[in-house]
Amino acid sequence: MGDLTDSHTPSSANSRQVPIREDCWSEDATSTLIDAWGRRFLDLNRGNLRQKDWQDVADSVNSLHGLTKKTHRTDVQCKNRIDTVKKKYKTERARVSASHGNFLSSWPFYARLDELIGPTVSMKKPSSPPLALPLPFRKTPPPSAAASSAIVAVSQKRPAVAMEDVSFRRNYSAAAAAAAAVALSEEEEEEEEEEERVSDDDEAEGEGMSRLARAIKRFGEVYERVEAEKVRQMVELEKQRMQFAKDLELQRMHMFMETQVQLERIKRGKKSTPSA
Repeated sequence: MGDLTDSHTPSSANSRQVPIREDCWSEDATSTLIDAWGRRFLDLNRGNLRQKDWQDVADSVNSLHGLTKKTHRTDVQCKNRIDTVKKKYKTERARVSASHGNFLSSWPFYARLDELIGPTVSMKKPSSPPLALPLPFRKTPPPSAAASSAIVAVSQKRPAVAMEDVSFRRNYSAAAAAAAAVALSEEEEEEEEEEERVSDDDEAEGEGMSRLARAIKRFGEVYERVEAEKVRQMVELEKQRMQFAKDLELQRMHMFMETQVQLERIKRGKKSTPSA
């Protein structure tokens, strides 16, 4: 029984091994990625990076951290990592906005992402609608002296209600701020997706124009070959026609000469015949 147990021990140990992900990013590699992406992001006036830009970002990361096969990054892996970092930043920003300054994010990349895609950058877009509208203000006439004294007395008798109202307003403001941050994040994601779709449409349009140009070029080459063949055939037909006319003229002359010879023979035969 001991031998049987020992023989199964390695296989059970191997089955409990946790697989290691090859796309795990270290903090240093993520920092280098954000620096390389941020430079190109600002150079493009905060526009979307193209495939060549992502390849340059991947080369910058691999020059410092891609020493092994497992740490070597492709352009697609770099883009996916930046998308993950953006989502993490938006979550942290929503928590900061909801706390009204009471919460400070301990995420090491928060300040750098805030400079690149923070709310101060989005505020420069004039076309964005306001996220939250102020509550309508209803002007009421000033109360009389008796009414004022009654209001003071009621407020003194019910301080707990006033505290609850203040707490409710604070909670409502925090919830409104969190909802506004979430709405801003969703709006930015939609704008980024729209920009990516526009860039993809531009690339597809450029590819379509290239295909059309190549098709037109091939059509022109085929048309040129057809016209050259038509000219060659016309020249060949003209040569054949001239040769046929020449042969026909020679045959006509040959027949004419034979006819003349026959007539001369007939005349000579008549002259040689004695008259009766």
